[in-house]
Amino acid sequence: MGVTGTGTLEVPRSALADTVLERLVATYGAAADPERAVSMRAYMKDVAPFLGLTTPVRRALTRTVLQGTPRPDEADCTAIALRCWQLPEREYRYFAVDYLRRHVGRCSSGFLPVARHLVATVSWWDTVDALAAHVVGALVAADPELKADMDVWSADDDLWVARTALLHQLRYKERTDTERLFAYCLRQSGHTDFFIRKAIGWCLREYAKTDPEAVRDFLAREQGRFAPLSVREALKNIGA
Repeated sequence: MGVTGTGTLEVPRSALADTVLERLVATYGAAADPERAVSMRAYMKDVAPFLGLTTPVRRALTRTVLQGTPRPDEADCTAIALRCWQLPEREYRYFAVDYLRRHVGRCSSGFLPVARHLVATVSWWDTVDALAAHVVGALVAADPELKADMDVWSADDDLWVARTALLHQLRYKERTDTERLFAYCLRQSGHTDFFIRKAIGWCLREYAKTDPEAVRDFLAREQGRFAPLSVREALKNIGA
């Protein structure tokens, strides 16, 4: 368990990113609360420094930052995300994640390597989980050929990349590729890290809202392979 880092990606030129980043740094920076930042950093296990912006404050500031800006294309999304990831304070990454969630439909399957970089760089659940469910999941849903990439990610040595593969179908409901969901869970069933074990339980629990019997049957067949945490989480809302 811990923070991971990867190499850098080339940031494309983007006039929109220039505008957004200039506004963002000025607006967020002016509202920083150093005292609150200390407690936020401690709560997030010292993963990164914080500005000390609460979620409601940050979202209100974001509306100011983005007021009057045009819809981005994929290069703009890439530039904004990568440039936010280069800034040390965590709130800039929250801004990028929210921006990508809003505009992921403007991105092609070619954005997946950028998403992987974001997942695997200074990683923690606060950014990874939203990227998994709302960005990577949306990209795969739009281009089923990316399922092959998820197959690779599901066995990745980077636990955050593997967690992303487990969680990318969280919002799929009846569109869930059940065979892959169960296969990914089995593939990581022996993992000793809390975040993988928790993710297994979470993705099964979420799918159980759509097909509880499938999840019960799967765990009845394979329960001995999973950590108690995973099983407990998976069955939380449906019982044994």
